[in-house]
Amino acid sequence: MRQQVSDIEVIPAVEQGHTAVAKRAICAPEVLNEAYHYERPSSFSRGLRLDIKGVTILLISGTASVDENGRTIHEGDFRAQTWRTYHNITKLLEAEGATWKDIVRTTCYLRDIERDYAAFNEVRTEFFKQQGLDPLPASTGIQAILCRPDLLIEMEAMAMFESNGQQSARDCKDK
Repeated sequence: MRQQVSDIEVIPAVEQGHTAVAKRAICAPEVLNEAYHYERPSSFSRGLRLDIKGVTILLISGTASVDENGRTIHEGDFRAQTWRTYHNITKLLEAEGATWKDIVRTTCYLRDIERDYAAFNEVRTEFFKQQGLDPLPASTGIQAILCRPDLLIEMEAMAMFESNGQQSARDCKDK
């Protein structure tokens, strides 16, 4: 059954001739609230888990120095925001039984790359050494206007690992 949404025709997967990939939201409510719980809700998941033929892929959405109540923390302190961002991503990974050793790619958005890149690279290098990463993840650094003026850094990440058939039972809608 096709349906029209605005100017876009929505075609069900059955009609498209493929089977949908198993996917579900990733959450770590002890460090990050969900975007749909914001005072002004936002339409995204903190991350998605995709399970494809024995391989799990974790797609971590843009993550920043935000606490479990959705507030920006460490305002004005680039290094502290970077450490909190790594902490938040670590907790999202842990929620799915993954670690930074499973990360294959990061994209790092800096509000002012000329001012902050050296500090970013120092923190990243220290963090990756602490994690024992070898090889290092593929990574891109970009200057960007972030979704809040008090955020100085935001990161997204992708992890991949062989699935062992177990999945986290956490439901992100339960808060």
